[in-house]
Amino acid sequence: MSVITKDMTIMDVLKKDKEVAGIFMKYGLYCLGCPGATMESIEDAGKVHGIDIDNLVNDLNKYFESDK
Repeated sequence: MSVITKDMTIMDVLKKDKEVAGIFMKYGLYCLGCPGATMESIEDAGKVHGIDIDNLVNDLNKYFESDK
């Protein structure tokens, strides 16, 4: 099972399953292919965009815990 943490980059998570792109977009993170997605942590991106990081990480983990 994958555990997503706020210190991972967006690209780290997308590499596990590209279907999570919709979760990132739900939170307003649309630049999934930009350089920041490979360099900034989820936490850093969340701070820049004013996103509730804990909710985002929880939603990502719920996705990976589900049977999809």
